[in-house]
Amino acid sequence: MRAIGVTRYGGPEALHEVKVDPEPLRLNSVRVRTSAAAVNPTDILLRRGMRDHGPRAATVAVPGMDVCGTVTEIGYGVENRLAIGQRVMAVVVTDGEHGAYRDEVVLPSGSVVAAPAGFSDPEVASVPMNALTACHALEMLSLPAGSTFAVTGAAGGLGGVAIELAKASGLTVIADATAKDKELVTRLGADIVVPRGAGFAAAVRMAVPGGVDALLDAAVRGPEVTSAVRDAGSFVTVRLWTGGGDRRLKYRPVLMRPVAERLDMLEWIVTLLRNGRIQPRVAALLAPTDAPEAHRRLEAGGVRGRLVLDFS
Repeated sequence: MRAIGVTRYGGPEALHEVKVDPEPLRLNSVRVRTSAAAVNPTDILLRRGMRDHGPRAATVAVPGMDVCGTVTEIGYGVENRLAIGQRVMAVVVTDGEHGAYRDEVVLPSGSVVAAPAGFSDPEVASVPMNALTACHALEMLSLPAGSTFAVTGAAGGLGGVAIELAKASGLTVIADATAKDKELVTRLGADIVVPRGAGFAAAVRMAVPGGVDALLDAAVRGPEVTSAVRDAGSFVTVRLWTGGGDRRLKYRPVLMRPVAERLDMLEWIVTLLRNGRIQPRVAALLAPTDAPEAHRRLEAGGVRGRLVLDFS
């Protein structure tokens, strides 16, 4: 079976076509034939070996945490909401050869939901991982409607969907953008757009003098933006940073993995897609063998929307 992965960690050129065995169908799992797999920053970390202790000489690591495809086999114990031949959206918790950059993948049924009609496979594949991460952040924060919520990296995949989900939750959103991205971030729903860069925290304080109730640091700016948050407010991080001893704030690291089988969250995301509250953003569609180019483009920066690999 075809997959795109690495046998030794490195730059984009480390990605190449590899042969992998079919995964066994397990209890409460489904087999999905991949049609589209999104490329995310977390895939770059995996490719570089930043989630391991060193190069792998003999084993294969396959990136990819977002997939759209078709159910081809259903394991014992799966509820009847899924059927063979059904088009689905799913998230993948990567582990060795288990990743979305492959012709088919076996997933826990809780990570798989019917894909919404009216969207292309690449559009569907561009959504779940970032949306689940943002859902997890908002659930942890549990902010009442009307609270102020700031987002860095607002034009990116995570930042953009975080704006959309925050607005769906009744929050007031302050987001950053360059001049060229201001229209995009406004269209995503930001109530106030401030300049991206060194003056972000000061600009947020100008808009909300007491500081915002919470901030999602999707751009991984860290200490330079903490002052945008009010005393005893919450600072959500995506790389497990816990604040370096600043006890004025509540630091809340967030990941997609703990909610990978939260079917309720996935179904809410699909509902928001159907209702137009989330807008899929696909920057480009590439062949699986062009995965190195996709990684180069993502690392170069400035990609708005998701690069997606076409396995159809």
